[in-house]
Amino acid sequence: MRQSSPILYLVFWILLSLLTLFPIYWLFVISVKPAVDLFTTPSLILDTVYWNNYVKVLSNETIRRYMYNSLVISTSNAALVTVLAFMACYALSRFDLAGKENIFFWTITNRMAPAAVFLLPFFLLFTQVFTIGDWKLYDTKIGMVLLYCTFNLPFAIWTLRPTMDGIPKELDEAATVDGATTWQVIHEVVFPLARPGLAVTFILTWVFAWNEFLLAATLTSFNARTITTGLSEYVTTTGTEWGAMASIAVITLIPALIIFSMVQRHIVAGLTFGAVKE
Repeated sequence: MRQSSPILYLVFWILLSLLTLFPIYWLFVISVKPAVDLFTTPSLILDTVYWNNYVKVLSNETIRRYMYNSLVISTSNAALVTVLAFMACYALSRFDLAGKENIFFWTITNRMAPAAVFLLPFFLLFTQVFTIGDWKLYDTKIGMVLLYCTFNLPFAIWTLRPTMDGIPKELDEAATVDGATTWQVIHEVVFPLARPGLAVTFILTWVFAWNEFLLAATLTSFNARTITTGLSEYVTTTGTEWGAMASIAVITLIPALIIFSMVQRHIVAGLTFGAVKE
């Protein structure tokens, strides 16, 4: 059977890449155009660059505060979820727990319901139940970190479980025979081998927390408001500032790209770890 030409594969992937990246490029085009040009005949080629949209956004102290909140909440949530998922997957993989497969299944079912279903219960919990005097969990960073654990932790366990199962138990047993404690086995044997999977888990949960809008818009007002909710600041009764909104969207891409670049060498290894066994 005749093999396809490598050139055809190259052309195919170039076209697919351009198709995938085009929305991001078009978003950038909108962000560097003045408002009057947005409603004229669209042009794919930039003749002039209008940076005032970025200046307007970055000089806004409220938007900078939202950006800081997003960084703190997303990073804290991703770190907490990754640690908890690592310990949970270690227990599910290494110990003969009764009904552990059912535990794993019912854990992941939490991701099957849309977030809107949980809005009212969480709102009542944040404003009526989890209160100490005048302090409420509503509109706090710690509240958002714990809230995102509800949705990200099941996904993280589901993502990290194959990695943990792919690490031979014989390594644990050998370390135990040599006198290692359970913590030493986890820290010195399992953790180094699970790093690719942990990197993937961290980046995915970070992105989910960073991009989340509905819960952040409902359960925060100012102190813990995130950058995604900042987009609504430019939808007013007098009109929508599309250029400013597009510039915020472009800015929100930058931290994600930085984190992806830092852990990209672990992503493929983490996603395929344990997929093939001899």
